[in-house]
Amino acid sequence: MQDGQSLYYPLIFWVIFFVIFYFMLIRPQREREKKHREFVSSLKKGMKIITEGGFLGTIVEVKENTALVKLAENVTVEVLKNSIVGKQPKS
Repeated sequence: MQDGQSLYYPLIFWVIFFVIFYFMLIRPQREREKKHREFVSSLKKGMKIITEGGFLGTIVEVKENTALVKLAENVTVEVLKNSIVGKQPKS
């Protein structure tokens, strides 16, 4: 009987390890991705945003996968919507 029980210990260890791994890494990452997808889908003209590269700008036009962003006077660039990471903080 003792030998049969020892086979379950590695299995129990791996199950516990996976549960901890899931709740500490996988689940929070999925929540961040979901929140970012919701943010990207809510982009609209006039929003002041920050890009992944650190550029600050204002959205001029929103297209299907991209957005036109005004960075400065006479400087407008087209960026992927997924590269927009957040709104500018209000100051």
